[in-house]
Amino acid sequence: MRADLNIVDLERLALPRPVMQRDLPAGGRRLVQCAEGYRATFVGGVQIAEAGELTGARPGRLVRMGQRGQA
Repeated sequence: MRADLNIVDLERLALPRPVMQRDLPAGGRRLVQCAEGYRATFVGGVQIAEAGELTGARPGRLVRMGQRGQA
């Protein structure tokens, strides 16, 4: 079966202060808050992040409202 997995270092788990980014269309702003202590993230058995950095792998797919998911 397909599964997603996060490997977390509980002793290093932390939530730094959020920062404001102006990267939306028309100069829109958004708050971005990262987490520390995540060692690795896997989606469907493919590693997509290591030590907080994305690997570039994109094994998932976009699901839009009204679409039915397929396993």
